[in-house]
Amino acid sequence: MSKTPGYAMRRRSVVAGIALAVCVSVAGPPATATAHEPSGERGFGWRGFDFTRPETVATGLEAPWGLDFLPDGSALVTERNSGRVLRVRRGSAPQQVAQISGVVAAGEAGLLGLAVSPCYRIDGYVYAYLTSSVDNRIIRFRLTAPQVQQPILTGLARSGVHNGGRIAFGPDGMLYAGVGDAGQSATAQDPSHRNGKILRMRPDGTVPWSNPTAGSLVYSLGHRNVQGLAWDWRGRLYATEFGSSRWDEVNRIVPGGNYGWPVVEGAAGDPRFRDPIVRWTPAEASPSGAVVVGRTLYVAALRGARLWVVPLDGAGTPTAQLVGTYGRLRTVAYAPDGSLWLTTSNRDGRGVPAAGDDRILRFPPRSWWR
Repeated sequence: MSKTPGYAMRRRSVVAGIALAVCVSVAGPPATATAHEPSGERGFGWRGFDFTRPETVATGLEAPWGLDFLPDGSALVTERNSGRVLRVRRGSAPQQVAQISGVVAAGEAGLLGLAVSPCYRIDGYVYAYLTSSVDNRIIRFRLTAPQVQQPILTGLARSGVHNGGRIAFGPDGMLYAGVGDAGQSATAQDPSHRNGKILRMRPDGTVPWSNPTAGSLVYSLGHRNVQGLAWDWRGRLYATEFGSSRWDEVNRIVPGGNYGWPVVEGAAGDPRFRDPIVRWTPAEASPSGAVVVGRTLYVAALRGARLWVVPLDGAGTPTAQLVGTYGRLRTVAYAPDGSLWLTTSNRDGRGVPAAGDDRILRFPPRSWWR
């Protein structure tokens, strides 16, 4: 007897949930969470972050790009141009823990995104997205043997621009990757091509059977250059995207959704494509990293040199923090201690470095007691 589509989707969700639950039950909570619910956020004491109390966690970095946290609360950070992975702790100088081989840094290419396995206490894996001499690829390695670097996905077209590069584990335990169009815009509408897409894969790089198209890593298409991935409290995925000359975007991603590039930039009202939930001009945004904390999406802006604060579900209009204070902002992340971390990107060839750049900044939560 054939099963209904609803039955199949429910079964897939159960299977993914069981797999992640097994990881958590054996190893404890994941190293990082993808949907962050601050203590007291639901009306009991949590009021966002205090942007008047910055703490400098690290200085003198070379175009930091990817950032994720280990179970002990320390952070791993990639440097785009040097190919180094650094371990960063508050109160200590950054420590190199890996040198990624084969990185070719030019323009926007180099060592880009980083993600810590949600089962890190079991498997010890760290994942990285990089540009080599022939492609963009995703590798994984362990800090106990960082010289052993296993490619799990290769053959993504590379370029001096639009490499994408953000990787993150979703609440389903799958690895997602934002892959740019590498300057070849037509690939974004080609479902058989992996560029101009958001990809979804198992931790070993293979295709999940619950993907929108059987045998394909493609999760959504019609993207120009996705550099931010974040999930909300309902497990919904949001992506930030660089436009060309008119509009940058925040999109709510649905499986198999088409987001229009290069046919559409911004909102078109065309039923073939999904419109963004937020759009900005490139001068005020050029959005890169993103994270959801509570009911708010935080977006780091490069050319806009600010942090966008975006209430979700129509709870308000976006506002900007730190406008021009620290220059270009690449990555924003929610730390295990409840603070918000930001990386600057003023040494990436497009910024004006200040003394101490590039930096990692920490902003504490703003709260009160009833």
